Amino acid sequence: MLDEAMVALAASVGSGVVQAAGTDAWSALRNRLARLFGRGDRQQETVQLERLDRTAAELTAVGQDGNGPEGNGNEERSRHGAAWRTRTEDLLEGLDPDERSAAAAELRALLDEAAQAARPAAGGAGFTGNVFLGPTAAQSGHGNIQVNRFHSRP
Repeated sequence: MLDEAMVALAASVGSGVVQAAGTDAWSALRNRLARLFGRGDRQQETVQLERLDRTAAELTAVGQDGNGPEGNGNEERSRHGAAWRTRTEDLLEGLDPDERSAAAAELRALLDEAAQAARPAAGGAGFTGNVFLGPTAAQSGHGNIQVNRFHSRP
């Protein structure tokens, strides 16, 4: 079972994949993420590249604003974000603690670089993703992750 920070990181990866699709940041994110998920296996890396390409194609079809011709853009974005969050959780769970720490550091750096590439030249927001998972919100940017849990008090 992953700790809260790893779950938040996985959520940020899912959000980052969705946000980067179709932008200048996509190519670098796509290649590095596939390499990380492939874990040295070229065949598995190819499988991940194909998954990432399908994700980008489907998200591009619905548009960055989430309002594609069929009107289901937000659902598609949520679905792809959740799928990549789950894949990232599975990857992190399958690693020993040292490998997990190294992979987490690489994922954080990758998200930060994607945010830098996507940021407008004149500055722009410092956050790469906001993900809401039930009573939990995860926000990432500048190599940091913030997790907020919302619960009612008895």
